[in-house]
Amino acid sequence: MSRRRKSRRRRSPAWQRKEGKNPKGGLNAKGRRSYNRATGGKLRPPAPKPKTKKDAARRRSFCARMKGMKKKLTSAKTRRDPNSRINKSLRAWNC
Repeated sequence: MSRRRKSRRRRSPAWQRKEGKNPKGGLNAKGRRSYNRATGGKLRPPAPKPKTKKDAARRRSFCARMKGMKKKLTSAKTRRDPNSRINKSLRAWNC
């Protein structure tokens, strides 16, 4: 008798799958934790209503960066689509 090995298929990290994404845009806590573990990053939750100057600067920086990406790197269809990931993220950050 031959034994079959079960091939374990590695799943992609949560931040790349639906379960790590927030339906309202961006990543949820599980997605941020997964991203930080995989890349050594320090992602934090959105700061739509910043309480500190540091958070306010972070919000301004994010909004400027994402608006530039939306303008240069997306198609006209994606720019107009209110349900695109980039538009959802901008709304989540109050940009």
